[in-house]
Formats: sequence, C-alpha cells, structure tokens
Amino acid sequence: MAKTIRSFILPFLLIVAGVIFQLSAVTSAIGINYGTLGNLQPPQQVVDFIKTKTTFDSVKIYDANPDILRAFAGSEINITIMVPNGNIPAMVNVANARQWVAANVLPFQQQIKFKYVCVGNEILASNDNNLISNLVPAMQSLNEALKASNLTYIKVTTPHAFTISYNRNTPSESRFTNDQKDIFTKILEFHRQAKSPFMINAYTFFTMDTNNVNYAIFGPSNAITDTNTQQTYTNMFDAVMDATYSAMKALGYGDVDIAVGETGWPTACDASWCSPQNAENYNLNIIKRAQVIGTPLMPNRHIDIFIFALFNEDGKPGPTRERNWGIFKPDFSPMYDVGVLKGGGSPLPFPPINNNGKWCVGKPEATLMQLQANIDWVCSHGIDCTPISPGGICFDNNNMTTRSSFIMNAYYQSKGCVDVVCDFSGTGIVTSTNPSTSTCPIPIGEGGGGNGAKSKSANWCMAKQEATETQLQANIDWVCSQGIDCKPISPGGICFDNNNMKTRSTFIMNAYYESKGYSKDACDFRGSGIVTTTNPSTSTCVVPASVTL
Repeated sequence: MAKTIRSFILPFLLIVAGVIFQLSAVTSAIGINYGTLGNLQPPQQVVDFIKTKTTFDSVKIYDANPDILRAFAGSEINITIMVPNGNIPAMVNVANARQWVAANVLPFQQQIKFKYVCVGNEILASNDNNLISNLVPAMQSLNEALKASNLTYIKVTTPHAFTISYNRNTPSESRFTNDQKDIFTKILEFHRQAKSPFMINAYTFFTMDTNNVNYAIFGPSNAITDTNTQQTYTNMFDAVMDATYSAMKALGYGDVDIAVGETGWPTACDASWCSPQNAENYNLNIIKRAQVIGTPLMPNRHIDIFIFALFNEDGKPGPTRERNWGIFKPDFSPMYDVGVLKGGGSPLPFPPINNNGKWCVGKPEATLMQLQANIDWVCSHGIDCTPISPGGICFDNNNMTTRSSFIMNAYYQSKGCVDVVCDFSGTGIVTSTNPSTSTCPIPIGEGGGGNGAKSKSANWCMAKQEATETQLQANIDWVCSQGIDCKPISPGGICFDNNNMKTRSTFIMNAYYESKGYSKDACDFRGSGIVTTTNPSTSTCVVPASVTL
C-alpha cells in the first residue's frame, strides 16, 4: 500500500488491482486484500472465516503462499496471487515464467478459481530501473506461460502506484506525467493485447482536500461539475476513476478495462479524519458502489473493487495509519459493520423446481435497512443486479420495496423456488400476489403447478464421442475456473480414474450442467457436450444423475 501523502494539484498516487473477466461484461464484485504482516490466525482459520462468515467473493494475496492456497482449495472464491518484486527480472525468461506457473498455479488450478496473477506491486513507484525495465517483458512471459498451460482465463496485470496530474475540478483533464507516458503506453498496450485490466489502487485518502473530507468519504458535500464535460461528481472516488480513464484515453487506450486493487480508509492515524466512523462510511459506500454500473465518463462499465484490508496488520512499519486499515481485528471481531458478515443465510444447493405463480418478496414489516442488507447479500452471490442499478428497468426511482422484491425473487428462483431460500433471516416471504409494478415486471417461476411436482427423469451431460482430448481438457479448465469443485477429478480423487479424459470431463461437465439447473444450453460446451439418458458412470466414478421435470 502506498505511503506518500499527495497534494492538491501535484501528481498523486493511485494503486490498481484487477478483476477476473472483462469488466464491461460482468457484474461488479467486491473483494478483499488479505495481508499477513501481523500477529494473525493461521491461514486455514482465516480462510474458513472468509468462506463461512463473509460475503467476499474475491481475495487478493501478496504472494503465492501455498498454505493459503491450500486453504482456499475447493472454495468458490476468486483468488489473485502475486509474483514478488524481486522475481521480476527472472520472469523475463519464458522458461522461468513457465516454471513459476508450474510451481504456484498448476498444483491448485483445478481446485482454485484463479483470477489474476499480479506481476509485482507498485513497481513504478520503486524507482528501481532494473525492475521497471523488466516489468512489461515479465508480464508478457507470464502471459505466454499461462497460455501454454491452457490457463488463458487467468489474467496478468500489475498494481500501480503511479503519478498522474490530477485536476480536482476537471477530472477529464487528468494526464499521465510526461516522464512516464512511454512506460504506461507499453503497459496499456500489453493489457489491450492480453485483455486484462489496468490495475489502480484508488485511495481518495491520499488525494483529498483536507478541508473537504466528506467528498472523499461519500459524505454530504458540494458536488463538483467538470467544466469540460459538464459531468457532475458527488464523490471523489468516481472522480478518481474518471481521471484514470481520461489519462488512459489521452494515450489512446480508453478501451482498456480498469479495476481497483486497493482502496479503503484507516481507522487511526495522526489526523482527526482517521476514525472507525469515517472508515465505515467509506467502505460501506464502496461496497454499494461495486454494484453500480459505471461512472460519469464510463457509464456502461462495471468496476470490480478490492478493499484494503481484511485485517489490521500490527507488523507493518511506518506511520500509525499503515497498521490500521482492517475491517476486522486479527481475532475476527469487526472494527465496524459494513454488512459483509453473512446474515441472509448461505447459498443452498437445491434442485430447481419452478413453482408457477409464486414470488419471494420482503415482508411488509421489514425495515429499509434489512431490505438493503438483503440486496447487498444477494448481489454478492452471483445474481445479476444490473436491473436494480441506476438506469436499470427496476431501479424504479430507487424504490426500496421494488428493488428488494426483484432481487430477492431472482435469488429465490436461482435456487429452485424452494420456500426456505426466501427466509432472509425472517425478512422474506413467499407470496402468490404479483409484486410487479408498471415499470418493473418481476418474473414468476415457469412450469409446474401447485407444488411444482411433475414426473421426473434422470439425465446426464457428457462429452460427445467425437470430442477431442484438447476440447475436453479445455472444458475441464473452464468449468474448474467457474467455481465447480474439481477435487473428485484431481489426482487421488474418486473420478481421476487413471486420468481417463472422457471420465474426468464427463464428471465435471455434468457438475456444471447440474449447477446451472440442467439447462440444455449449459451442456453445449461449443458443440462438444450432449445430454443423455444413458448413465455414463464407471465402476470407480459415479456421475450423479440430474433429475429434471
């Protein structure tokens, strides 16, 4: 994390980190940085806490610690790992890069959803010419190494502490400084070719006007209108994002995605604006912000965000603030409440039985705070929240009742319209009264009647006989990157089956098919999959039947 305080118009520090997929195409997610410079609990306990007690769906670590990675094995959490700064010169050699991937990624790739490989951290701010000159070549080599292992879904990036001339009143005039234009051009060209995001650590804490702290923490303040674009900014975070975009666009790279690798607010420092209250307000709004589409200059983009940080780290040197960015204390007790502790229940693996004429909605007596908590929780669990975001068909003038009904019902349907899924800690109820409004149609379950029962038949998704091993391996790699548990087809697993590709691919393709509600489209796999009523199980590998209506 950056340590230098920035002044009003002077160059300031942004630090970036990334997202799995192209950001303009996926729902924004909220992630957390897991630093280890402190007296913390063992990795397994920390990971169990993240998995079972929080709603974070992405975690970024600052190395490739095998103890941490083993602890995350089998979870549905996206993991970002990092190549240490000192290893960058060696990574220029493709053979070394492939060896690093073989040692740090391949042993885990079937059990972990890797999101990014970050090449170093804040290299340009290090002023180390050897590291700076080798940064882009190292990124290129690691990208080639991942391609060679059929791991193209893992994107290579690097978090920056970079200088940019930031004009607070006109973000659109922000530019990279002249002495760094060349290196940023090379970095941005890499991202364009690799289809990976440009990573910034966007700390409004370091760039704020100390006479207007509220603007930096999403508090009530005077809005700023950019005189060039006539866009209005009610918070500094959006201005920082658009300043970054403007600097990139000026170099011809406005099409490259942006992701926030670090952002947050300290609970303690040597100034009055560091407090648990301000940190709570900032991070609570950042979490909400992660579910909103775009900024004034990037209205159609999603920006995935990693908060800094999971824990206070008492082992960090430097000023007081360096040790006080955590949302949680090392004993897992919260520093403050931003709604990331699970309260609406856990995702339930129920089969999809669609009940005709039923909806899940908030109870009439549920408070606005409870409904917002339900929205936040559902949006953190893979449900598309675009329709209830500003500009969406069900934003409905920010009507909380409509928004919560739409999104609670979407989650209810995703879990098969099973009544218990609609509990939401006692704030949800299943109703036969259509909650749709004139501007927001809320879908009902399709098919079925009464209790939704119909005759059932067993079927499976399996690999076509003519599918090549290359196609089947690609299917395995892709499904394992989508959160499906791949332990059964890994060495020692019940369906590794002497590494029989047909058995392994069928088991994992069927698992994905089942996870998607047995939709025939989920078994297509670019023409290499087929739905069958013939049981593909072997004597050593039982492939579960998908029971459909």
